[in-house]
Amino acid sequence: MWSKMVEPEQYFLAPTLHVPNSRLPILVYRDVLSDTTPRNILNTIEPNGWIKGGQWKTYKVPHFHTKCHECYGIIRGKSTYLLGVGPRDPEFDDQGRPYAMELTVQKGDVFVLPAGICHASVESWDDYEFIGLYPNGILEATGRRFDMNYGLRPPEETSSLADLSDAVPIPPLDPIYGIDGPLPRLWRQAARGISHRAKI
Repeated sequence: MWSKMVEPEQYFLAPTLHVPNSRLPILVYRDVLSDTTPRNILNTIEPNGWIKGGQWKTYKVPHFHTKCHECYGIIRGKSTYLLGVGPRDPEFDDQGRPYAMELTVQKGDVFVLPAGICHASVESWDDYEFIGLYPNGILEATGRRFDMNYGLRPPEETSSLADLSDAVPIPPLDPIYGIDGPLPRLWRQAARGISHRAKI
């Protein structure tokens, strides 16, 4: 039983020329895991329908998934992620606003990336390691853990990648708190608030 629910931080990223990103917010649950052993992370998150896809360290190549959302439970260390841009994207949009954001996470944190969000771990410390988990229904439907996209396709393909990402169902359960948790509520609110994406 949780003594206090951690309300996640929310971050929104607009599409770029080469990356769909998402209408749904990135969610970051700070210091939500007191026991960060792999066994405890799995015992905490897997009962809520998010299933282990792998256990990894720093991965510096920008990439995104269009067929699944992704949850990271951090076992040890600390890392800074660059989110929202691929290698061919400009740094700023035509209004001078940055496309990307940096997110630093550490042992005990959990964060969730909606389908379409480009991500790369650009710098890590203290033997950074995490478990990646994916909604169980998605794994069953696709027969694979995830697809890999690297932000290298021409801009005219970005809209179709966005359509694929938008079509991924919102999970019914929060990875930490289950049916009473914030993820389904926050993501449904975001989905209702944006009836269509801006076209590139």
